Amino acid sequence: MEPEITISSIVQPYEDLEKIIQSIKIFFPDFNAKKNNENDDFPTKNNQEEIHGKSSNLESLLKQIRIQRILDTALDVMTMNSDSDSTYFYISRQAAITGKVSFVVDEKTLGGMIKINIKGDDIDIWIEQQTWHEGRNEVPRFSHDELTMRSDGEPTEWFDKRGKPTIYLDED
Repeated sequence: MEPEITISSIVQPYEDLEKIIQSIKIFFPDFNAKKNNENDDFPTKNNQEEIHGKSSNLESLLKQIRIQRILDTALDVMTMNSDSDSTYFYISRQAAITGKVSFVVDEKTLGGMIKINIKGDDIDIWIEQQTWHEGRNEVPRFSHDELTMRSDGEPTEWFDKRGKPTIYLDED
């Protein structure tokens, strides 16, 4: 069963709403924004607002994550805020407009953020399946394992200063 996907982004009064929608549609082509502000005249009388909408799938986003070869990072970030049936994460709008995925783990980033909420049964398992790659045959990974990145985005070291593995590898 495909999860329910909701996308949102904060639009500042000085930002171009159509460019923000365009950046979201790079990875979510079926996104249809629900918005309040319509005034395009300068000076704008708009206030900060949140646009939001739904998407039917994550396929375009996952395709780019595979191309960029950041599947383990995706697993870590996409499950960082998960509970049993939902999760959320952020990507950079500035990177999205260029067709790249850049996960945001800080509170703010230059150019704004796109928030992706995913709801569905056993969402962690679903994300593990969507981000699976052949390397996990050698180093198995799952959500919230001991190899996950830290909450501030810093990596967990897999090797010590001398290059010796610090992760558990089955040596039988």
